Amino acid sequence: PTVLLVLGIQEIHVDQEMISKISAAGKLMQCSASLDVLFLLDGSYSIGKGSFERSKHFAGKLCDALDIHPDRVRVGMIQFSSTPHLEFPLDSYLTKQEVKERIKRTVFRGGTTETGRALKYILRKGFSGGRNSSVLEVLIIISDGRSQDSPVMPAVQLKERHITVFAVGIKFPRWEELHVLASEPPEQHVLFAGDADDAANGLYSTLTGSVCSTAAPACKVESHPCERRTLETVKELTGNYVCWKGSKQPNAVQASLCPFIRWKRVLIKHPSRCFRTVCPDPCDSQPCQNGGTCVPEGLDRYHCLCLVGYGGDFHCAAKLSLECGVDLLFLVDSSAGVTLEGFLRYKAFLKRFLQGVMGQDSPVNVGVAQFDDDVRVPIELGQHKDMFSLMKRIDALNFGGGRTLTGRALQYIAQHSFRSTPVFADVQDDLPRVVVLLTDSKSQDSVAEASKYMKDQNLFLIGVGSSLMRAELTKVTGNPQRTIVYSDPQDLFNRIPELQRRICSVDNAEGCQAQSLDLVFAVDASSGVGLENFLHLRHFVRSSCLHFTINRDVTQIALVIYGSKAHTVFALATHTSNSAVLQAIDQVPFLGDSASAGSALLHIYGDVMTVQRGARPGVNKVVVLLTNGGGLEDAAAPAQQLRHNGILVFVVVIGDARRDMLLRVAGSPNYLVHISSYEDLQNYQGFIMERICEEAKSPVNPCKPNPCMNQGVCILGPGSYRCECHGWEGPHCESRVLRGDSPRSPVLPPHSHVQWRPRGLQHFSRAFQHTRR
Repeated sequence: PTVLLVLGIQEIHVDQEMISKISAAGKLMQCSASLDVLFLLDGSYSIGKGSFERSKHFAGKLCDALDIHPDRVRVGMIQFSSTPHLEFPLDSYLTKQEVKERIKRTVFRGGTTETGRALKYILRKGFSGGRNSSVLEVLIIISDGRSQDSPVMPAVQLKERHITVFAVGIKFPRWEELHVLASEPPEQHVLFAGDADDAANGLYSTLTGSVCSTAAPACKVESHPCERRTLETVKELTGNYVCWKGSKQPNAVQASLCPFIRWKRVLIKHPSRCFRTVCPDPCDSQPCQNGGTCVPEGLDRYHCLCLVGYGGDFHCAAKLSLECGVDLLFLVDSSAGVTLEGFLRYKAFLKRFLQGVMGQDSPVNVGVAQFDDDVRVPIELGQHKDMFSLMKRIDALNFGGGRTLTGRALQYIAQHSFRSTPVFADVQDDLPRVVVLLTDSKSQDSVAEASKYMKDQNLFLIGVGSSLMRAELTKVTGNPQRTIVYSDPQDLFNRIPELQRRICSVDNAEGCQAQSLDLVFAVDASSGVGLENFLHLRHFVRSSCLHFTINRDVTQIALVIYGSKAHTVFALATHTSNSAVLQAIDQVPFLGDSASAGSALLHIYGDVMTVQRGARPGVNKVVVLLTNGGGLEDAAAPAQQLRHNGILVFVVVIGDARRDMLLRVAGSPNYLVHISSYEDLQNYQGFIMERICEEAKSPVNPCKPNPCMNQGVCILGPGSYRCECHGWEGPHCESRVLRGDSPRSPVLPPHSHVQWRPRGLQHFSRAFQHTRR
């Protein structure tokens, strides 16, 4: 078929690994030479306001690499369309911040694209505010290269005046025109602004050596392959069809063949080369072991994404996580309901789990049973200690295909599969006994009695199944935190770390009785929750507090309720006993207005998690947000601010809510619990307390959040910190430095607070004024 070229739109592509290296190198760049830089921004209608904003972003990005100063780099800007307009001359703004702010304020003008006219303006007026060619002059044209006049001659004249011209394409540039505008060689002077880091690096790289110094001794300018793509709109002749035409003969027509043409878009790739500054990547040395993926974080830091079963250290060493001593029996469904495919999947899961989490000296005794109409125990507890023989026995398991009699199987396992073996003559080896049920079909008999019997026998049951089995598994285990569900077959294998954690936590006492923790509950008391549901939330907070030892040395708890505004019911240092906290919770009133979770988190950041309000430096800090999902639109930014300052935000949502919004607030699925109803909330309490206590054991930075008051700076030392004060004194910069005989200002003690008064909210305004004095 004949193809006719009609229109071409292009962009340049570089592989993602190179982009990350370029971006990291760009952060080291700083040009301090004597340089006059003039931006010429295309502000025509063919660019459009969106691409004009991207042009401004690129200009600001490049300014980050320029040492802007009257004696070093000066920057000016012209916007052109129908006529050129001087936005600001080179001597107007003398600092980097001033230039970037002025670029941000530049307004899109619109008009036709008269590039040639803009270049003639520069030839006539020169670099306004510059240094009269006594320093290198650099012109950076940011355009789509669709000029409606000819820019050829003025571009030649600019280069004859020894002005270095960079042509930066924006939107879908016409590359041939940009090549005409740019200095030689074009591969070093024609750039694409779509990726600002890449383009800024390329421009700076061209100036390196002749004007600017290199970014760092180990970094170097080098050529690397890149790809220029052209999206062509073409007219294609696909064949002929019979059509009818007029004839010279009266009352007659003539049959003929007519061409059939259609329009199509064709992506054409042109291999090219780019010149960029590239710095050594910490992942170049391939530091991650056992198939782990290295992810660079700047020029000298990285982290490893490890395969399941690895992650014992930073470099993905083998992880022997099942170091807890348990008797562990897997009960595998081999009934017709799970299908042969599902049974084989469970066998593969068993093998991968055991290979990943068990070492030679693991204290775990493993057994495997399977069930359908009957129960069989082909691998008894502790029968195989070496991995090879255990894998061989799992491979030999056969599919049954009978009915799904889960209740009968659980009853049998509880009665026959666990036996205490004497360690010494009069001592029994009483390890925790754990049953992991792998099933994907609903039981055809009753499980209630069997589940109760297992609990009476002190057996811990964990259920694993597809998401459709969640309700059934929760009924079997009697505990949502011992229910593990997967969304698709592959996701089953992603549940391995969660199963590890569940197995080793079954015998842990609930709560973290001896662990220091500053804990804040933020409770939605808005009309969207309603009074009845608010009472559920209040009861949840009350019963959660029973899991902690509350005093100044161990756990401190604060309570914040919120509607459109947030109110501190009691601060961290208010109550020093469990009974006092429980009594205060019982008197918390319902607010009933609209909800703003963002204002509650801001309030916690500024008025609750502070040294002035009793927060303790060097102690882990957790916020538990209880919400129905309403009023979360403004919560993502303050939640991120809390996390940035070392405070975990744990989000508990009851009811329907958008998952993407919830994840922005929680920051990770690990810190998000989504519960269908308020009645189910209490069932998740153990799981939530377990996650909080895990966080209470993690390392802590005593300078996050900053314990220093009055703009004091926290300085970390070995195992401690100190506050550097200005105009203030004291361990936390809490006392103003006295001058002359002026009296010392009274300072509130760190645990100063306002107690909640159950008569209503009329005391809040007075209380806030008091606490902020």
